[in-house]
Amino acid sequence: MSVLVLAENPKGKFKKPAFEAVYYGHLTAKALGVECIALVLGAAENPGQLGTYGASKVIHLSDSSFDSYDSRRYLAAVTQVAQQTGASAVVLNHSSTGKSLLGGLSITLNAGVVSGVNSIPTTDNGFSVKKNVFGGKAIAEVNISTDVKVLSLVGNSIPLEEVATDAAPVESLQVDLPEAKTTVTGQKTVDGIVPLPEAELVVSAGRGMKGPENWGIIEDLANVLGATTACSRPVADDDWRPHHEHVGQTGVAIRPNLYIAAGISGAIQHLAGVNSSKTIVVINIDPEAPFFKAADYGVCADLFDVVPALTEAIKNFKASN
Repeated sequence: MSVLVLAENPKGKFKKPAFEAVYYGHLTAKALGVECIALVLGAAENPGQLGTYGASKVIHLSDSSFDSYDSRRYLAAVTQVAQQTGASAVVLNHSSTGKSLLGGLSITLNAGVVSGVNSIPTTDNGFSVKKNVFGGKAIAEVNISTDVKVLSLVGNSIPLEEVATDAAPVESLQVDLPEAKTTVTGQKTVDGIVPLPEAELVVSAGRGMKGPENWGIIEDLANVLGATTACSRPVADDDWRPHHEHVGQTGVAIRPNLYIAAGISGAIQHLAGVNSSKTIVVINIDPEAPFFKAADYGVCADLFDVVPALTEAIKNFKASN
């Protein structure tokens, strides 16, 4: 028996979400009294490093056809490896890849599925996990009674820890793959920044910026913090900022340790995508802005005064410490 974790490796490299999924799989396997096995598909640099976060071994299917995502081939690979390793649970990231595999795995493995989990399963009375519902306003505890469980883990949900110093042994398995139905001729990705789902620090702004020409103060604050920039939907719709920066219910849902929102009123659609942030700081000149109700810290003042002053204060603090 095992817990199987699909460790995503975009462009052949592992990032924090992969390590989080493996560590979560390790904790789940520990609760179930089984081993944690990581599955890596396609080219990957040093897959054995996943042992640092709890994988007892790594199964690496290095077929180059996995380098571009094809749902049929990924589904076949995960299904067959899960069956061959006797997986009682399969862990995925709550990413576009993970979400696209959930439904298929529920059928091929006859499994109960819970998407967007954010806590370690409890096994005292069956098998249950927790997830946020109603835009983060409530927490649901879901019991899974099937022999096989499939879970997708929301990023930045659990503190990441190293559990070993040795690399995990890397093996391969024989799987039968269907013919690919699609051909990827090119990919356009954003490089050079921490993607929003992975970011631990986020600085975001809305229409209170008055125009795209003023965005420099937000970028300055983000740079001094080492944060990723984001925006509200109206800003993205007006092409003030690129759409990949749009956070909220209809954009990217995030869970950073710190979320700074400047000039955003805090409509419910925006809150649904950011209210799982560990700490929320709101800067808004309107004392009636709904966002203040969700904030851990609020500054009711003109953002054009507050943001540059905050940036300067952080620079001075770093210079003296």
